[in-house]
Amino acid sequence: MTKPDVITFGCRLNAYESEVIRRQAIDAGLDNTIVFNTCAVTAEATRQARQAIRRARRDHPTARIVVTGCAAQTDPDMFARMAEVDHVLGNDRKLDRAAYADFGLGRAERVTVNDIMAVTETAGHMIDGFAERARAFVQIQNGCDHRCTFCIIPYGRGNSRSVPMGVVVEQIRKLVAAGLNEVVLTGVDLTSYGADLPGKPGLGTLCRKILDLVPDLPRLRLSSIDSIEVDDTLMEVITTNPRLMPHLHLSLQAGDDLVLKRMKRRHSRDDAIAFCRAVRDKRPEVTFGADLIAGFPTETEEMFENTLRLVDQCDLTFLHVFPYSARKGTPAARMPQVPVKIRKERAARLRTKGAERRDRFLDAQIGKPARVLVEKVEGGQATGHSETFAPVEIHAQLAPGTIIDVTITGRSDTGLVGEVRAA
Repeated sequence: MTKPDVITFGCRLNAYESEVIRRQAIDAGLDNTIVFNTCAVTAEATRQARQAIRRARRDHPTARIVVTGCAAQTDPDMFARMAEVDHVLGNDRKLDRAAYADFGLGRAERVTVNDIMAVTETAGHMIDGFAERARAFVQIQNGCDHRCTFCIIPYGRGNSRSVPMGVVVEQIRKLVAAGLNEVVLTGVDLTSYGADLPGKPGLGTLCRKILDLVPDLPRLRLSSIDSIEVDDTLMEVITTNPRLMPHLHLSLQAGDDLVLKRMKRRHSRDDAIAFCRAVRDKRPEVTFGADLIAGFPTETEEMFENTLRLVDQCDLTFLHVFPYSARKGTPAARMPQVPVKIRKERAARLRTKGAERRDRFLDAQIGKPARVLVEKVEGGQATGHSETFAPVEIHAQLAPGTIIDVTITGRSDTGLVGEVRAA
């Protein structure tokens, strides 16, 4: 192998950062190298990374193997003990071109992992990633100040820190000038944006600045938000500005108040329901996705049923379901555990409920108009997403990155089918 390869585990943010890692490694002249950008959210993600590292060493015996990401940050010794691993790199340096230059020059320490809690600034450059050159992802925030009992991510990402508004706006201006029609704001705890900046501007203020100062940006999205942190300014932008896309992914985690308390979440089930209703009252077309955990410690069948009911009560459309995974060092790992078999069964039931809600929503779109951002074109068929983030297939030769008006005519195995509307 010549150019460096990057193998990614975990969240979207990791995926976007992997593109930066790839560019930095290439610019540093690093070759015959495989970088593993790991995830620490679940024990399974860490296990899969270790398995992939061993496989990579068998397939590429002469390659340099570098392990970074959240699992490397939270447990560097585990990877350092693996004979297959050449270097372990902490999260605070994984986007630093100098780190990869040091690898190439042979002067890097085998383990370079610093105290992530001591990091007080975001990277010196904006972090952006592209999906088929159609949509840009801009990281505006990193880290988290909250300490949910199940989550190890603050120990992998550090405390919350934000990119100044002027830097974000200027980056988005450049992306739009380069032809990008949709920007997604990303972060670890997006709705905490700005608390560490002078004047403490919130996410709503940032969104308003972007929409006002970059008038040629057709579509702005939020990756994932904590509904309890949505202030009046952000609520106004969400419900009144058509250029902020009507799809919100919520960090809900559970639908039972006692489970939420034991998770150390800051909202109740009534808070979640009230937020969804308040948004829909002012902007009925908004769709909601949500993260939900099945089988959290002490969760009874009745508590789980409350989470199932929340899916209907919040009118959720797109679910991201996790069976609970104990992470060493977190308070939840010391609580009475639900048997793994029950966790998996409950996760399956939640996914079934989510599929039913998704199918109902997609069926209701047939016959309606939609505006689709074209992301891929293969063999005369274009695919992309509507404003509400429904996947749409269009049987036409279209340019990636363009926004097309269609009429939804039917369903496919993966989403909707649309026809281009005549001008």
